[in-house]
Amino acid sequence: MELTGPEKAVLMLLSLDEAVAGPIVAEFDASELRKLREVAALMRSVPAAALHDVYAEFVERGKNLIAVPHGGISYLRRLAASALGESRSEEILDAPAGGLERIAKASSDTVAAVLANEHPQVAAAILSQLEPLHAVRVFELLPPEAQTPVLLRLSTLTEVPAGLLETVAAAFADDLPASDTEAAISVDGIARAAALVRRLGKERSGEMLARITEENADIAAEIRQAMFTFEDLIKVDVRSIRAILSEVPSDVLVLALKTASEALKEHLLSCMSQRAAELIRDDLEALGAVRLAEVEAAQRQIVEAALRLEAGGAISLGQEEDSVV
Repeated sequence: MELTGPEKAVLMLLSLDEAVAGPIVAEFDASELRKLREVAALMRSVPAAALHDVYAEFVERGKNLIAVPHGGISYLRRLAASALGESRSEEILDAPAGGLERIAKASSDTVAAVLANEHPQVAAAILSQLEPLHAVRVFELLPPEAQTPVLLRLSTLTEVPAGLLETVAAAFADDLPASDTEAAISVDGIARAAALVRRLGKERSGEMLARITEENADIAAEIRQAMFTFEDLIKVDVRSIRAILSEVPSDVLVLALKTASEALKEHLLSCMSQRAAELIRDDLEALGAVRLAEVEAAQRQIVEAALRLEAGGAISLGQEEDSVV
C-alpha cells in the first residue's frame, strides 16, 4: 500500500525527537498544521518498512533517526504546544471533533441511515476508515441494492480525500467546520473489502461475492484471494491441511514454503508423515535462489486449492469466528 504525501510527512515528523521536530512544526502555517492533524487522526497502522522508505525519500540521515512513531496526534499536540504555545496550538488543534471521529462514535444504524442517501463512492470512503466490526454492521444495514456498488467502489480505493469525510459529517452537526485541505489517506481497498466480506459469515459472504462476480469477476477474484492468505493456513486443522496438501504437488509446496514463517512450516510439516516431512525439508534446504513472484504463485496455488475444497464442503478453513452475529 503506497502512502500519500501527507501521510509520509506525518510519519516522518512523528518519528523525530521533540527537539528536532519542534522547529519544523514552527514553520507550518495554520492550514498546514490542520492538514497534519487531519491525517494523524485518520492514519491507521503502516508497514514497518514504510519508515525506512520515508527516511530514504526525505532525508539522507534517516537511518540515524528513531524508527518508531511517538504516538500519533498526542505527540503532535505536544510538538505544537512547544513550538507555538499552548493558546495557539489549542486554537488550531482543539477544533470540534472531525467527521470521522463523530461517525466512529455514532450507532451503526445512524451511520447506515446517512450513508444510504449518499453516493456509493462516499459510502465506500467512510467504510474504509471505520473499524472492521463497525464497518460490517453499517454495511449490513445498508439497503440491499446499495451494498454491491458500495463494495465494488471500496475494492478499488487506494486513497481517500480527507475533506470528503466532512460531507457525511455535516449530517451530524451543522456547525462542523469544513475541511480546508486536500489531504488524502491511503487505503488498501481490496484488503478492506475482504475483511468486510469475511465478517459477514459464510452464507452472506458467498451471496455477496456472487453478486460482485456478476458486476466485476476480476475484483471478486481479488477479494476471494485476500480473504484467505497462505499464512492463514496456520489456523487450519490437521485433517483439512492433509486434504489441501493432497491437491498440491510436492515441488509447489517446497517453493511456497521458501518465504513462509517457521511456525507455518512446522504446522504444515507436522500434518505429514515423518518421511514425507523429511523429504520436504531436504528439498527446501537444497532449493536455491528463486524469484519472489514464483514463490507467491506457488502460495496462491495452494490457497486456491484450499478455497476450492472449502467451497465444495470438503474442509473448513476455520474463519467462522470472524463473522458478526
